[in-house]
Amino acid sequence: MLTMQSARGSFRQIALSSVLILFGLSGCKSGGAPNAAAEAPVAQPEVVNVGGNDMVHVERSERFALVSASSRPVVSTLDVTGSVSPDVSREIPVLSLANGRVVALHVGLGDTVHQGQLVMEVQSPDVTTAFDAYLKMVNDEHLTAVTLDRDKLLYDKGAIPQTQLQTAQDGEDDARADLIASEQQLKILGVDKNHPGDSVKIYAPASGVIISQNVAAAGAAGITYAGSTGSLTIADLSHIWVVCDVYENDLATVHLGQHADIHLNAFPGKLFSGTVSDIGAVLDPSIRTAKVRFQVQNPGNLLRLGMFATATLLGSHPSDEVALPATAILQLHDRSYVFEPVGSAGSFRRVQIKIGKTLDANTVEVLAGVSAGQQVVENALDLQNTADQE
Repeated sequence: MLTMQSARGSFRQIALSSVLILFGLSGCKSGGAPNAAAEAPVAQPEVVNVGGNDMVHVERSERFALVSASSRPVVSTLDVTGSVSPDVSREIPVLSLANGRVVALHVGLGDTVHQGQLVMEVQSPDVTTAFDAYLKMVNDEHLTAVTLDRDKLLYDKGAIPQTQLQTAQDGEDDARADLIASEQQLKILGVDKNHPGDSVKIYAPASGVIISQNVAAAGAAGITYAGSTGSLTIADLSHIWVVCDVYENDLATVHLGQHADIHLNAFPGKLFSGTVSDIGAVLDPSIRTAKVRFQVQNPGNLLRLGMFATATLLGSHPSDEVALPATAILQLHDRSYVFEPVGSAGSFRRVQIKIGKTLDANTVEVLAGVSAGQQVVENALDLQNTADQE
């Protein structure tokens, strides 16, 4: 009895499994139609990849004209960077020969001054000492002059010998020399002997711009035996220096008197002319560069101290270099490419190149990747855009 029931249960399970399998097969067959539709043929694109990311095939390739790389004489250049500095031969310190305290400062850092302009006033005990010495010399000279006049009168009457007259004359000459020296001392200190005061007026010794200020109002001014850098420094900026770093390997191409084109970030498109006036004799041991100085005229003081500058040095002899029209070069991800025809008609390969400076007639120097006479697509951007649209 139990055996018969177990057999019937097994039979039901087998039948149920068969039904499920049949339904599954039916489902697979019913889904076949959409897949067939998805696999239907599609239209062929105009540009297809025929061998990696750098190979493209274009239908109607006659739309993309070709151009041959040319060989042109090009003068080599060397670009070096630096900054604008003052010409030290045109710097003049403003000194007060009288030591003391600054009671008035009439100019400041960056101001333009003219020769003879009052720049500061210094209250100094040196003025009192010098004026006291001057007054004493005035009195001494007056006394010796009176004595000389008296001795001359006595000598004319035969009351004194000639030696006494000569002694009086020597005394007058010495007193006169001391008086002149004391007057000169007052003049050096900047004191007017007819209108003395307790302060010294300091005037600009030359016209220019205040590029250094080492004193402030109520500060100490003057010089000592140890020397002084000066309270103020005036620089004539009509001529300036551009000081650049030149690597050791490039120094052989730099010569004294060599012309250079000076470009500044502050004035894009404006060109200044410079001349190599000095080549540093000592190299920086850390970066292996020498300081090269360019003398540059600065009309209107357009070039300001500290401005970043680039100097372009031109070679003495031109060399033949490969050149291509700028339109034939594709700039992509900071790299330069051209398209050259390969294989069958309509196939092009994108080739990476290394470019140099821009030449005239909208051409670009090619340093590597293309040889003279080699043909490339004249408008690389047009071909690239066609490939991107497909």
